[in-house]
Amino acid sequence: QLQLVESGGGLVQPGGSLRLSCAASGFTLEYYAIGWFRQVPGKEREGVSCIRSSGGGTHYADSVKGRFAISRDNAKNTVYLQMNSLKDEDTAVYYCAADSLGRCSIERYEYAYWGQGTQVTVSS
Repeated sequence: QLQLVESGGGLVQPGGSLRLSCAASGFTLEYYAIGWFRQVPGKEREGVSCIRSSGGGTHYADSVKGRFAISRDNAKNTVYLQMNSLKDEDTAVYYCAADSLGRCSIERYEYAYWGQGTQVTVSS
């Protein structure tokens, strides 16, 4: 059974860093595009970043460009989202998602498989 599990969320002060992990089971993550999304109550889920299958091309939303970095560790079947210089407005539940077609997109309708999310809270 295909499953994605996010981890690494928590409480961090503004300007701090967190690294989120998206671990896959039941399939080989290398052959899927992976997207990171986030959602706050009352708002739509928004795309943050994505990474293509295999070749590893990436894309970032303007709001996180230069602060977040997405990467893969195929040996661990895991994708990471390194988040630096965190701001209050980065507070959200963060989700990873997988697309079997391998395309990098931050449009949520492109993704069929989703994790349960991990809470990130940026606050002093």
